[in-house]
Amino acid sequence: MKWLWLSVLLMLSGLFSCNHGSIESKNDQRPNIILILADDMGYSDIGCYGGEINTPNLDRLAGNGIRFTQFYNTAKCFPTRASLMTGLYSHQVGMGRQPGNFLKNCVTIAQVLRTAGYRTLMSGKWHGTDLPVNMGFDRYYGLVDGAVNYWNPGKQRAGEPVPGRKTNMYPRTWAIDSTVYKPYTPDDPDFYITDAFTDRALEYLETYKDEDNPYFLYLAYTAPHYPLHAWPEDIARYKGRYAGGYDSLRQWRFRKIQELGLFPEGIRLSPKDSEVPDWEDLENRQEEELKMEVYAAMVDRMDQNVGKILKKVEELGEWENTIIFFLSDNGACAEVAEFTPDIPPGPVESYRSLNLPWANATNTPFRKYKNHDFEGGICTPFIVHYPSLIQTPFITDQPGHLIDIMATCIDFAGAKYPGSFEGHEVLPFEGKSLLPALRRETGTGHEFLYWQWANSVGVRKGDWKAVGYVDSPWELYDLRNDRTELNDLAAEYPEIVKELDSLFNRWAKRTGARIRTFGTEQTGSE
Repeated sequence: MKWLWLSVLLMLSGLFSCNHGSIESKNDQRPNIILILADDMGYSDIGCYGGEINTPNLDRLAGNGIRFTQFYNTAKCFPTRASLMTGLYSHQVGMGRQPGNFLKNCVTIAQVLRTAGYRTLMSGKWHGTDLPVNMGFDRYYGLVDGAVNYWNPGKQRAGEPVPGRKTNMYPRTWAIDSTVYKPYTPDDPDFYITDAFTDRALEYLETYKDEDNPYFLYLAYTAPHYPLHAWPEDIARYKGRYAGGYDSLRQWRFRKIQELGLFPEGIRLSPKDSEVPDWEDLENRQEEELKMEVYAAMVDRMDQNVGKILKKVEELGEWENTIIFFLSDNGACAEVAEFTPDIPPGPVESYRSLNLPWANATNTPFRKYKNHDFEGGICTPFIVHYPSLIQTPFITDQPGHLIDIMATCIDFAGAKYPGSFEGHEVLPFEGKSLLPALRRETGTGHEFLYWQWANSVGVRKGDWKAVGYVDSPWELYDLRNDRTELNDLAAEYPEIVKELDSLFNRWAKRTGARIRTFGTEQTGSE
């Protein structure tokens, strides 16, 4: 068995590797696995993907690991989390249209790894209606729902301004293990959700440090999803940084992306979105600057907290034998959530969003955003760090998808994916292990990938990608030569469009995704 061979290999590598720190090595030499998920983060926000935001800890992981340039999510928060956890397309498990309970036809990574002897831990945003402790996690702390006030997700506290709210969506559900709070009002006056998620994760690592079995830690931040809330000292570091506006930021980031070698020579920056006004025409430039300053501070604070996790792993002597994955749930968010328009972003009483103009910049070099299946909505930074396997850092353009993380964790853990679980048949996972890609083996990725969220649709075969909406013609792009989707080839290659349309509709029927309704005159679909 492949996984058995891998387990032996990892055991040998662990026996002969040098651990950081002084903790005695565990007898079970299978790797720990840490999965870190950002929320609504733009493609080029972090430094190692072209950003100006200070992210030394994520840059460290990238500088000693692998960066994927063509790794995909679902373009939306909760379907991404469902797909990430199950190795299936979100529609297959009942999470393709709205947050809910997982169907009984699937298992989570936590359920599979727990049966293989892993300690399973989660801190952060779940975004479903099941509790994580009922889906394979031994411990859980966090937000069961979606977006929430960073400073206070619950009721107004004494002496505090009324917390900014997305009023028709409150109260949100919180849980600590199996205890549910609705709402959750923290006692700590210095509560900040990004810090709180990290503190609980650190507590878990300390609590279980003497166990012989490895752990799986899923740390799902809400940052930098709106509302725009950040510590004043973090905001201050970016004061004046964005005075040049979003147009100049796009140009700066694009140059850095080219310098980093993330894409082949000849890549073109997508044109500025037609809905974005010229920076010099704005009368509220200072207010717009502040939005981006707060947003940058949120990403910065997330990176600071990632640094705390890295430090703890080193202190526990587990650095060499811990796999760390980092990615985002969708592209930059252009949604408008301006519920306190007269209150500047930052403090507890505000509830503001970044909005389309800055999202266009944070998603450099791509078109479109969250909720769209163009590259700007579905392509995420993806970092893999594992010193026992990856001695030479590199950048790969092999396509990958959220569904691959289940298969990869199974490979590393020596786990067995079940045919049934708790009396229910389980669908086989759709992903492919990333282990060959981590070894720099070529030609091991997907032949086909699919997307559908709301009215947005996409399908990829090799380097060909058809993308659009259920009620409009397909657009067709050759991603090898046109990663930013600027040259629509649908009229030139109608036979490829027809093939991809047929593939998409067969997939949609098989998985329960939404089928395109656009007429057959372009695509020949049924």
